[in-house]
Amino acid sequence: MTSYSPAFKARVVQRLLGPRAISANRLAPSVGVSQETLSRWLREAHSVEGMTQAKRGPKWTGAEKLRVVIAAEGLSETELGALVRREGLHATQLAEWRTAAETALGIRASRAKPGPSVETQRIQALERELRRKDAALAETAALLVLKKKVRAIWGDADDTTDPTRAR
Repeated sequence: MTSYSPAFKARVVQRLLGPRAISANRLAPSVGVSQETLSRWLREAHSVEGMTQAKRGPKWTGAEKLRVVIAAEGLSETELGALVRREGLHATQLAEWRTAAETALGIRASRAKPGPSVETQRIQALERELRRKDAALAETAALLVLKKKVRAIWGDADDTTDPTRAR
C-alpha cells in the first residue's frame, strides 16, 4: 500500500472541495490515486475540524444568493450543473435559495395557479343554489301548466259528479 504525505493529501482534497471542485472520478487519473482512496480522503477531511471550513466557503450575502438564483433561471441541466460547481454550491442549496427568493418576492413557490378566493367560493356556492332553485321553480311551473291543461281537457270532475251516485 502506497503512503502519501499529509501535504499531498491536503492539496488533493483542496482540489475536491471549493468553487472549482473536481470530482474524484476525474481527479483520480491525473494524480495517480484511485477514486476510492480520494473519496475516503474527502470523508476523512470532513471529519477533521479545520477542513470542514474550507468546504463551506464564505458566507453568502442576500445579493449574491439572488445573483446565483437569477443566473440559474432557464439553464439546462448541464449548464446548471456547471454553474453549481463553479459557484461551489449544492443543487439543494440553490433550490432553497430560489424558494426563499420567491417567498420574499411574493411569488408562489409551487408556481401553481392560485386557488379561488373566499369571495369567489361564496359566489360559486350562491350560483349553484340559484341554479337549483331555478330548476325547482321551472318544474313547479311545468306542473301548474300541466294541471291547467288537464282541467281544460277533462273539465273539473268535482262539479259534474253526483255525490249520491258514488257507486
